[in-house]
Parts: sequence; structure tokens; C-alpha cells
Amino acid sequence: MFDFFKPKAKAIKFPKDEILPRYYKMRTWSLSGVFIGYMGYYLVRNNITLATPFIQNQLELSKSDIGTITGSMLIAYGISKGAMSVLSDKADPKKYMALGLILCALINVLLGFSNSFYAYVGFVIALGVFQGMGVGPSFITLANWYPKKERGIYTANWNISHNLGGGIIAPIVSLSGFALAAFLGVSLADFNETHWHINHFYVPALCAILISLYVLYVVKGSPKNEGLVDISEINEMRGIKTEEIKAVESPNLSSLEIFYHYILKNKNAWYVAWMDTFVYMVRFGLISWLPIYLLETKGFNKEQIGIAFWLFEWAAIPSTLLAGYISDKIFKGYRMPPAIGAMVIIFFMIIGYFTSNNLYMVIFFAAMAGCLVYIPQFLASMQTMEVVPAFAVGSCVGLHGFMSYVVGASLGTKAIGWAVDYYGSWNAGLIMLLSACILCILCSILCHFGAKKKYA
Repeated sequence: MFDFFKPKAKAIKFPKDEILPRYYKMRTWSLSGVFIGYMGYYLVRNNITLATPFIQNQLELSKSDIGTITGSMLIAYGISKGAMSVLSDKADPKKYMALGLILCALINVLLGFSNSFYAYVGFVIALGVFQGMGVGPSFITLANWYPKKERGIYTANWNISHNLGGGIIAPIVSLSGFALAAFLGVSLADFNETHWHINHFYVPALCAILISLYVLYVVKGSPKNEGLVDISEINEMRGIKTEEIKAVESPNLSSLEIFYHYILKNKNAWYVAWMDTFVYMVRFGLISWLPIYLLETKGFNKEQIGIAFWLFEWAAIPSTLLAGYISDKIFKGYRMPPAIGAMVIIFFMIIGYFTSNNLYMVIFFAAMAGCLVYIPQFLASMQTMEVVPAFAVGSCVGLHGFMSYVVGASLGTKAIGWAVDYYGSWNAGLIMLLSACILCILCSILCHFGAKKKYA
């Protein structure tokens, strides 16, 4: 890796009486940086979904073609999330995260000039690759600055950044479209006909570049590299019992060596990876098919489908925050009990979603499933930071990210679609989703006992 991206320790060392005040300030800035930074990644990711009707109209594409464009980005992101997170273990988090944002912005600019199907596919694959540079630095920063006792609450706050970013891009695109149409002196209809690339690609790209500058300014390296002391010493100064895995210095280990010794040979890392795989199967198995399923089998109109879709996504924000608090305060840092409880409830919500014919009850079951499915997803991310040493967090994130998207998301989308077509009934999808819930619960139990043994 280039020397520019390697973390560098500052020459200055602060006196003992300044360590805690500076520590609190630096960790707050760092959390704000990775929060806004990761939100920025979703500004230049979910805008693609908003642009698909315009792309379809521009190139006269079929729904299958549009599915190829969006699906290619998802698979590329899943693969990249693994590889890029492994590389992030050896990089300065702020430089790595900022570079990813800038590259995503560049791809969005190129998308604005695209005029062929294969150009769109190629660019969204590249976008998916660079999107993988966001999550690793975030987890590394959280692991560097927050002890296990507090990590649940603060990681929960960080985790809602993708919900906010994925939701706020819609008003950004809409409002910038109105403003630009007025500035150019054209009607909104004419603007959407000829200038839609500007607000769908260029405006989000500009936002991402501005956010990358903020990330470079506020995100800090490890406390020790910032002139403080190791996080374990800070915990002792704060009167916090150290529960972290014993720190291991690894100056001579390559990224592949870290991945082999601390991830591939770590059964707890695999428990988390498989747990998250089945969570993603449930998540994408519900949300990806929600519009078609509700339209074909429940008789919903587009407005009602939109309400169900919105509730599925945004209901996750309060539940994620609550999950972090519960796992920290009630379960004393153990992440799996709330995840298991959520999956048990989701199991019954899915049954209600598939069997009910009442409009309001179907929306309720969809909203509850969306509200709860992000709890095990979030807690799996938490568990990832706690089953390996801090220097291997990015690699562990990489494994579970690869499994989640390439295996889990594919099972929830392509496999369920194939099963429904093959058996000619949505009951095939119901059975697959319920099976995924059961397997997720079993993996969560293994995760829980693995964590108890490690911290016993």
C-alpha cells in the first residue's frame, strides 16, 4: 500500500492531564466524520435507483436490463466490501474513506455522460467497487475510540447514517431539480427530459466531494497515533474495566496474513458471517420483492406500495438506536440476545405478511419486519468488532460483507425469484424466508456462546 495511506503517529505527546479532555473531543469529531462520511456514500449510491426510470426512458431498456444495472452494482459492492475492508486494516481511516467518496463522485460524473447500456453497467460496477471503501474505516474508527462497554450505543448512532443518507437523497434530487430548472429558465418537465443527469448525478457527486473534505478534517487515527495513549490505558484512566481482546502488535503482518490467521481460522468470525448472510437474505427477500408481491397478490396501488416501502426502511432508525442501548445496558455488551428476539418476532411477522389480506395489517407486518430486521444486521456488525483484535476488524468486516451481499442478497433476490417461478407460488418464497430466520437464530446462538467463552 502507498505510504501516503499508511497511518502515521504524530510526534507530539500530550501531558497526562490533557489526555482525557482531548480524547473526548477527538472521538466526538471522529464519530461525526465517519457518520457524515458514510451517509455521503449513500448519496452517491441510492441516487442510481432514483435515476433508473430516466435511464430506462433514455435507452428504451427492459426491466430485465434495469435489473442488470442495479444488480451488478450490488454484487460488485458485496465483493468489494470484503476486499476493500481487508485493505483498510493497513490504511489511515480518514484518507481511505475520503478517497472512496471522491472516486464514487467521479463515477457519478461519468454516469452523467453515459449513453449506452454497457456504459451504465460498467460504471455502476466501478461504483460498487469504490462503495466498498466506506464501511471498513468506519468500524476501525469506532473500534479505535470506543470501548466495548460503550460501543453499542455509539455504533447504533453511526449505523443510522445509511438510513439518513439513503432517504435524504430523494429530497436533494427533487429540490435541486426545482432550483436548477428555475435557474435555467425551463419548466421542470423540460428539465427532466434533457437535464436530469445534473440533479441525479452531478449534485450528489458535489455533495460527496464536500463531505470527503470534512472527513479529512475531523476523523482521527488511533488515540496513540494522535499523541495520546493506547485505548486500554485511557479506559483505565476512566475507570472502565478492560474487556477487549488483548492487543497484539502486528507491524510485520500483511493484510492476507491477518485475514488468514485472525479471520479464516476464527470460528466466531464465521458464525457472525453466516448469521449476517441469513439476515441479508431476509432483508432483501422482503424489500426487493415487496412492490411486485403487493401489486400482484395483495391488490395494492402504487401509493400504498410506496407507504409500505417507506415504512420498511425508516422504521429501522428508532429500533437500531434502541438495540444498541439494550445490548449495552441490559445485556452488558452481549449483542446476540436482542438479535435472537428480533428474529423470532420477524418469523411471525413474515407469516402475517404473506397470509393477511387486510391492507392495514399487511402494511403493519411489513413495517414491523423492516423495523426489526435491521436489529440483527446492526448487532452482527457490532459482534464483528468484538470477535477479533482491533487491527483485524476491517478483515472481519470484509468477510461478513462479502457473505452478506454475494451470498445472502443473492439468495434473497435471485434464488427466491427462481423458486417462485419454478413452483408457481409465492409460498416457495415464504418457506425460504422462514428457513432463513431459523438458520439466523441458530447462528446467533453460536455467536452468543462464542462471545461468552471469549470474555469469560
